[in-house]
Amino acid sequence: MQTKIKVGQRQELILDSLPTVIHQVETLIEEYRSELQFKDDIFGNVMIAVTEAVNNAIQHGNKGDSHKKVHLYFELTQAYQLNVGVKDEGEGFDYKNLADPTAPENIDKPGGRGIFLMEHLTEKIQFNHQGREVVMTFYI
Repeated sequence: MQTKIKVGQRQELILDSLPTVIHQVETLIEEYRSELQFKDDIFGNVMIAVTEAVNNAIQHGNKGDSHKKVHLYFELTQAYQLNVGVKDEGEGFDYKNLADPTAPENIDKPGGRGIFLMEHLTEKIQFNHQGREVVMTFYI
């Protein structure tokens, strides 16, 4: 799959809510890296944040319902920002009141770090549609 993304363009995909689509997303991000020539640290940030967002959409948003879809888009702006949006078909969540995963009472909990990671790996993160969509910005 050759991406050939251009400034001002938006490339959209509709994915099944299956864990196997993560590999498809990883392959696409690798193609963007090759095409846009962004640095290793940016590549790592994009890879981790986007796959985490897609995984959250599948598991938490769509609750693993394979009949629901995950909508993913990549958009390159004039300022060489890569905006990535991930939207699920779930009920949404209260993104303003999440537990702090670094708080002492949460350190040993196995989950709850995905959004924390996404916030720290992106230049900007925004939640829309009652938490059903996350838009992440990366400076490449």
